[in-house]
Amino acid sequence: MAIDRRKFLKGAAATSVTAMLPLNWAFASNRPDGIEPMDVSAVKWKNVDDLPSHFKVLNSSPLNAFPPEHLLAPVKTPADVAFIRWNGQMPEFDKIDPDTWEFTVDGESIETPKTYTIAELKKKFKTHTQQLVLECGGNSRENFYPNAKGNQWSNTAVFCAEWTGVLIKDVLADCGVKSDAVYTAHYGADKHISGKGAAISRGVPIDAAMNENGMIAWGMNGEDIPYMHGYPLRIVFGGRPGSVSQKCATGMGVRDRVHDGKKMEAPAYQVPKFPVAPGEKVANKDFKIIEEMIVKSLITSPQTGSEMKLGKTLSVSGHAWAGMRDVAKVEVSYDYGTTWQTASLTKPVNPTAWQQWKVDLKLPQAGYYEIWARATDTKGDSQPMVQPQWNPKGYLFNGCHRVAVRVV
Repeated sequence: MAIDRRKFLKGAAATSVTAMLPLNWAFASNRPDGIEPMDVSAVKWKNVDDLPSHFKVLNSSPLNAFPPEHLLAPVKTPADVAFIRWNGQMPEFDKIDPDTWEFTVDGESIETPKTYTIAELKKKFKTHTQQLVLECGGNSRENFYPNAKGNQWSNTAVFCAEWTGVLIKDVLADCGVKSDAVYTAHYGADKHISGKGAAISRGVPIDAAMNENGMIAWGMNGEDIPYMHGYPLRIVFGGRPGSVSQKCATGMGVRDRVHDGKKMEAPAYQVPKFPVAPGEKVANKDFKIIEEMIVKSLITSPQTGSEMKLGKTLSVSGHAWAGMRDVAKVEVSYDYGTTWQTASLTKPVNPTAWQQWKVDLKLPQAGYYEIWARATDTKGDSQPMVQPQWNPKGYLFNGCHRVAVRVV
């Protein structure tokens, strides 16, 4: 009887979802006949069949998948639980040679176009390692009411990994940026789902590229960038929509205008210029580009649906982030926002890394509770308790995250 490879792998992974990943075969010598040992290291995942069962797959073509909330508890997100978001066909990773891979900097507003190999980037520029939050602009889209079109992400289309590479501003300075520069253009090897043209090509304002800690990275968490996360080079900007962090990056242009690449056009990664009613239609001319992400928090412990004994202390913890800003405080409520308790909060390890928070709660009596978390950034903006301003594409949802617990 033929054994379905994906189901077999999922079954094995399901027995130890919270164990250290990636999953390794146990008792390989006793595996069933016809089943070969598989390398399921996250570095080499190439398609949906390689994903373990802790991922919920929204689409397989293009591939979009996310983990459960509690697996994002580590300060530095492991590659094998980081959400996966592709806009088109993935490259043939096995045919990529990192030794010959090139990254080209050009465009109307570059003084001297140049092409670098990865080895040349490593040799010519100072190497930096930093933790950066990558969040899909549509993270938590499923929570909007009425429903907004697009992938129905839960709350985990976000992660904070440690990236190693060179600063974009150093590379641009080496090429020379003209005074008329307006925007960057990011290019990658992934193709449109039809196989024709680019899947995505977005960018950031030139001030961001020249003054922030955006990177051209070759490493993620101390290893080569995994296939699924943009091998062998990735443009990475923390605090901005994840769509500007181009995977399988082949180059960057510096434009004398706002970039007009694929998915720069309205309404992709754009929100209305003015408040709209839930469900209201908006003309394309009335959208504006999302440049930065906004304040948000995530509860990673306890898991929703947990039970605890009356009289025990409930430890609640998670992460908070605020786009290009820092988080100033995190508050937690167990009584639907009637009262709030302030959590302890760490500082970010570097700009645009997420921050960790924790608070201990004493729930007063047996029964059902919802634990809500609310973050406030350094400019005083905080999360709404229900949902933010509705928009047609379901971007920037940052309503309070909540989990259910029962005291028995």
